[in-house]
Amino acid sequence: MDIRQPFGFALTVVLGVVLSTLLLVTSARGHEVQPAIMDVEIGADTLDIQIDWMVEAAVAGINLEALADTNDAENADDYDRIRALSPADMEEALRAAWPGIAAQIEVAAGDRLLPLSLGEVEVPDVENLELARISRLNLSAPLPDDGSAITIGWEPALGPLVIRQSGVEDGYAAFLTPGMTSDPIPREGPAAQSAGQAFAHYILVGFDHIVPQGLDHILFVLGLFFFSLRMGALLWQVTAFTLAHTVTLALGALDIIRLPGDIVEPIIAASIVYVGIENLFLRKLPPWRPFVIFGFGLLHGLGFASVLQEFGLGNDHFVPKLIGFNIGVEIGQLAVIAAAWLTLALFFGRFGWYHRRIAAPVSVAIAIIAAFWVLERTGVVGTEGPWGLFSALTEGGFAPLWVTVAALGAAALLTALEMMDVTEDVFREFAGIATSFLLFLGIVATFTSGAWIMSVVIAAAWVLSLRLQSLGEPESAR
Repeated sequence: MDIRQPFGFALTVVLGVVLSTLLLVTSARGHEVQPAIMDVEIGADTLDIQIDWMVEAAVAGINLEALADTNDAENADDYDRIRALSPADMEEALRAAWPGIAAQIEVAAGDRLLPLSLGEVEVPDVENLELARISRLNLSAPLPDDGSAITIGWEPALGPLVIRQSGVEDGYAAFLTPGMTSDPIPREGPAAQSAGQAFAHYILVGFDHIVPQGLDHILFVLGLFFFSLRMGALLWQVTAFTLAHTVTLALGALDIIRLPGDIVEPIIAASIVYVGIENLFLRKLPPWRPFVIFGFGLLHGLGFASVLQEFGLGNDHFVPKLIGFNIGVEIGQLAVIAAAWLTLALFFGRFGWYHRRIAAPVSVAIAIIAAFWVLERTGVVGTEGPWGLFSALTEGGFAPLWVTVAALGAAALLTALEMMDVTEDVFREFAGIATSFLLFLGIVATFTSGAWIMSVVIAAAWVLSLRLQSLGEPESAR
């Protein structure tokens, strides 16, 4: 009898209890990055803009391009200090920082940039510091009389942006990921966006939510992939996950179901811990795993839906947008699986040591990262001190060049020692495990930094190192 089966079932029960307790210990996440909501009204000769925004991040100079939480920023203390300011002091700080912030906002009529004037500012009282404070900024700009369309965007450092055109029926509405610019918005009448254009745009938005912004979803999908190379096992898991998150994504987007992020996000992290740990003990698909994955998929769907709930899909082309977003998410997930297969399974999947030297150490790394997220998202730990290493790893806080140099150096050293005849055969196992663990973390660090070329370099070194380490190995050991 395989002892891993009853152990795996016990592990499922224990982790299920842990997940359920998270509902009781989660705390409000006042530092979670939220998109700014920009309402735009185009008049005859004036452009009026109203922004609902957690503007403290911009005043503090925090780069939100790859952040999910302001606690993960190097200057997080500045955010906390500014967040505690009274409304009058906050407004004064905003007006002092406004020239620098305005320089990062690009509003144009045709090819002509429009100068923005900061008008009335509404800052709520301090109240609960654990909750994000959304201030309202009123901006205006004179319009040229040439009738040229309006485009709006801002620097990636200011984070995601939602644009909604008011004053017209079926006005322009879009979710812009960091650095994107809106489509041209006509001066008169609604934006002429077809259903096909809306569909295509939201495919990109959904894909972007996975690659590169959804590291937690990426790690969950990798956890499914590294469970087993058997196509049946992978198909059952991916199908269960896809069906589940499709259901809750639709229900969440329709605002039929809504759970706060301080509940959903920690449980998503815990689901990643689960798949990582279970991968170590099970090699065949147990009957309960697809059902567990389905349950986790429901939660991940609510996480996807929260992106859409932040700004809504509007009444115009609602269904194409929703379908497009879901397809984009699926394409992103399939891209992750394809990359993992082409990098590792294609070259080493036939070897008997694939699970020991690749799947197992990567699953451990995934579980460790996700365990940090559980603790951080429930407020048990912060992002300073030793925990800052985890924050830097998952939020692009390490210098990509030095990460790459360190990863390549570690791989070269382990490979060189393994290839020397003075070592025991058992060192081959250790070298493979250590190589996979360290280089996977190197890929995570460079990926979250946006240095994708460095990630490819490390992946190539990973493949080469494992191949060299297996040279001369008896065929029976494979």
